[in-house]
Amino acid sequence: MIFADPRTRRLIGAAALLGLFLRLGFAFFYWVDKPLTHDEHEYLTLARNLAAGNGFVYDSAVESGTAQRFGRAPGYPLFLAALDAGRPVPSSTPAIVKFVQSFIGAITVWLIGGIALQSAGPRAGVAAAFIAAVYPPLVWIPAYALSEALFCLVALLTVAVLQRAADADSQSIGVRLAIVAGVLTGTATFIRPAMLVSLPLVLVWLAVRRQPARAAALAVATALVIFPWTLRNLRVHDRFVLVASEGGVTFWTGNNALARGEGDLAANPDLKRAELEFRQGYPGLSAEELEPLYYRAAFQWIADHPIQWMTLLARKAFYTVVPIGPSYAIHSAKYRIASVVPYALILPFAVMGAGRLWRSPRRPTALFLLAGSTVLMCLVFFPQERFRIPVIDPTLIIAAAALAGRSEL
Repeated sequence: MIFADPRTRRLIGAAALLGLFLRLGFAFFYWVDKPLTHDEHEYLTLARNLAAGNGFVYDSAVESGTAQRFGRAPGYPLFLAALDAGRPVPSSTPAIVKFVQSFIGAITVWLIGGIALQSAGPRAGVAAAFIAAVYPPLVWIPAYALSEALFCLVALLTVAVLQRAADADSQSIGVRLAIVAGVLTGTATFIRPAMLVSLPLVLVWLAVRRQPARAAALAVATALVIFPWTLRNLRVHDRFVLVASEGGVTFWTGNNALARGEGDLAANPDLKRAELEFRQGYPGLSAEELEPLYYRAAFQWIADHPIQWMTLLARKAFYTVVPIGPSYAIHSAKYRIASVVPYALILPFAVMGAGRLWRSPRRPTALFLLAGSTVLMCLVFFPQERFRIPVIDPTLIIAAAALAGRSEL
């Protein structure tokens, strides 16, 4: 285990401070009075009702038009409710959200530096922290009332603790850390349910390492965090919903004849119209009641069109790596440049650095498994920039920074 010397700690801290200034600058001097997206409206209205004691419900303040009100995970709305961000009804991202999430982004910069430090040495840690501080997608995401900034921090903290749990020489320390990792896994799942996909991969990894007690501690702790909310869903919706019911429509969006292999309904008008027609065929059903119908329709299309689905899967794989899909085209040229160019610049160095990290005795397997589960989710559902930024981009930054610490591996 590598412990940072004072100079390295100061440099990583300086990178986090730089990251804070850039995030606050973007949020308060550029991203000002911008209209909310549909997802932001939904998160904020759920937060408003939670803060008012009305429960986890929507209300008429959300102007959804023909868009569906998705069954969301509770974590991010609870975070916004704690900030009282939804009251009064906002027209743009509330200042308190941008302020707090800018600090969350700065802590994430520090954490990215710490993971790189532990995996590839002090120079890699400093390089990763400074890259993360200025990396444009990580700079701008805290300015939105979206779950990515919070999820990025909790997910990376989870893998950092999990890696320590797996590497601990003491069984008792390893189990205790695995319990903490399980609590964090459950917390991250409440923010973005896709986090749960990484759990089976991690359990297999721990089993291969012959650490059954740590695997059991991780699984039980995760289940104990999630189980009460699942019981709540069963009571409220009278059906099994593990965390949220948005998975069905997301799976349908990525697996049907009109899917393009990348992007959500906003990036595909034909698919959006088809989704509206789908709901019109089941009038009065809630998101929870519609979820199994979306899954059934998507699986039926896959069974009826296996060759077309395999072609679609190939397009998903391509767009997961190459960020030029339909969802990018709906943004301005300035946005596309700021998003795609940094990613394209760092990708080849990340590929080389990942090879070095994989051969290193301090390989960050937990991080690689989380990134792998994100890629898997993109293939099962569909790739999109918002799915990429919280996990894949930090992983690429850490891998690229490993080249700076190659002599220390």
